[in-house]
Amino acid sequence: MKKIYLDHAAATPVDARVKTIMDKYFNEYFGNPSSITEVGLNAKKAIEESREVIAQIINALPEEIIFTSSGTESINLAIQGIAKALKHKGNHVITSKIEHNLEPDKYGQVQPEQVEQAIKHNTILASIMYANNEIGTINNISKIGEIARKQEVYFHTDACQAANYLDLDVKKLNADLLTLNASKIYGPKGAGLLFVKKNTKIKPLIYGGGQENGLRSGTENVPAIVGFASALMLVAKNRSQEFERLLNLKNMFIKELKKTPDTIINGHLIESLPNNISATFKGIEADAIIFHLNEQGIFASTGSACTTKSLEPSHVITGIGIPAQHANGTVRFTLGRETTKKDIDYVVKIINQVVDKLRAVSPVQFEQKLIV
Repeated sequence: MKKIYLDHAAATPVDARVKTIMDKYFNEYFGNPSSITEVGLNAKKAIEESREVIAQIINALPEEIIFTSSGTESINLAIQGIAKALKHKGNHVITSKIEHNLEPDKYGQVQPEQVEQAIKHNTILASIMYANNEIGTINNISKIGEIARKQEVYFHTDACQAANYLDLDVKKLNADLLTLNASKIYGPKGAGLLFVKKNTKIKPLIYGGGQENGLRSGTENVPAIVGFASALMLVAKNRSQEFERLLNLKNMFIKELKKTPDTIINGHLIESLPNNISATFKGIEADAIIFHLNEQGIFASTGSACTTKSLEPSHVITGIGIPAQHANGTVRFTLGRETTKKDIDYVVKIINQVVDKLRAVSPVQFEQKLIV
């Protein structure tokens, strides 16, 4: 049976070229980067070269790149680190409802003027996603960052989903802090980073040996860091071509999904990531759809991998106005480098079969028939 992976927003496979580069740092250059021995210095050199590569790609200084274990740790360092450093100034942090306080529009976008209106005398940070992981909607990060800067409020953006497809120039984005991770860009799991603009007031969450400019103590994961830099370099090289290729596949996919009765396509249809399709199928549970697709070798998801243990409807989907009774019928399909037109044709065919089958036995549909 052919396997079709459509969950690239959750994790991507490690690029073979990246793995090859990483391999020697497991056994040959395995030393502790804090050691002054030859093996330690080689490991340290690899980290600093990786830092320089990433800094060049995002238009930052090498010392502004802080390596972490994940995107989650990076976000925690950004928010809690700023909060700890500026607790004397205030405790107000601005974020959006789909990230957990501003009300997004029906497409999941936060408008810059909303951020401006939300800033108070005790606001210390605004944190808005560059692109949403569940519905793919892109925010005007540059404008939001500009507003925050004028108001002397630090601005952080989670760019994990955007890295494959959008410009990461931190100066153009007006970002003081920016989060990335490797597992979304065909790099290894266990590697993330936080860009921290020079002179930003921030305190560490993890104390110890003082690695990463004192902001993230602990022995560095050298193979993962090297793999992270290699993956980001490959992404930057092919970003525009891959954007166009996937956008064509996405538009084709959406066109076919719209033919399926009682189906809602979520998010912005233009200002959106080229690989992300979120569809709500009324009257059926997404878990059932995922189960049947899985049996046919198609791997998608019900939404964010960060919230799969929750039984509640996705806060992102309800946050854009989808009623709770329909929100649990939402499936996320995220395309990737290996996705082809043939794959999309097959997936659409199977989806229609699965949806028809599930709606025929759905208690929701049965209740509606009784009411009529």
